[in-house]
Amino acid sequence: MAKQLEGKVAAVTGAASGIGLASSEAMLAAGARVVMVDRDAAALQALAGKHGDAVTPLVIDLLDPKACATLLPAILERADQLDILHANAGIYVGGDLVDADNSAIDRMLNLNVNVVMKNVHDVLPHMIARGTGDIIVTSSLAAHFPTPWEPVYASSKWAINCFVQTVRRQVFKHGVRVGSISPGPVISALLADWPAEKLEEARAAGSLLEASEVAEVVMFMLTRPRGMTIRDVVMLPTNFDL
Repeated sequence: MAKQLEGKVAAVTGAASGIGLASSEAMLAAGARVVMVDRDAAALQALAGKHGDAVTPLVIDLLDPKACATLLPAILERADQLDILHANAGIYVGGDLVDADNSAIDRMLNLNVNVVMKNVHDVLPHMIARGTGDIIVTSSLAAHFPTPWEPVYASSKWAINCFVQTVRRQVFKHGVRVGSISPGPVISALLADWPAEKLEEARAAGSLLEASEVAEVVMFMLTRPRGMTIRDVVMLPTNFDL
């Protein structure tokens, strides 16, 4: 791949695994310096050892409000600028609502919605002052379809889809692009919480995506000419849409 992101600094949350890791490695391959944000210090250190100086590990528990507020200052302390934010960190709650734990609902809504809003809020002044920037949020196919086996998770993604599209309309005049990627089921740790019958059905049908396939679409969004915004990409395995 050509070094299309040479000279850019990106920050990716939830970067130690799954889509966040695949996105980080795609940006690294394109020449970006990547601040990999996660709470898993050991995993980040291993990735820094693997990729060298192009990776800056940043250990933050985004569910801790005080720690979450340090995101941008910590990035700028290490990298001086921020060109790209991939707000990817998230968790999953599936199953029947009556079986859900209230504390798990609170934790998921906090990370999937509140943290994303706070992270975007905090980086926007820096990007607006520079007159450029890209923000991509990991959403979900669940933001576009009322998935009956995941009402809590789907609701969080519907909320964040609205957030992405309204903020985009506020900040495009400042040269900042905001978009979301909405994949169907991706092979990642999140699927461990899927209802067993749905997971086996998806596996048998070949209707799962690889994280690397999502990262390819993230790269497509980031490398469009500045006059073009990819507002939202819904991507799903062909066999999932039966």
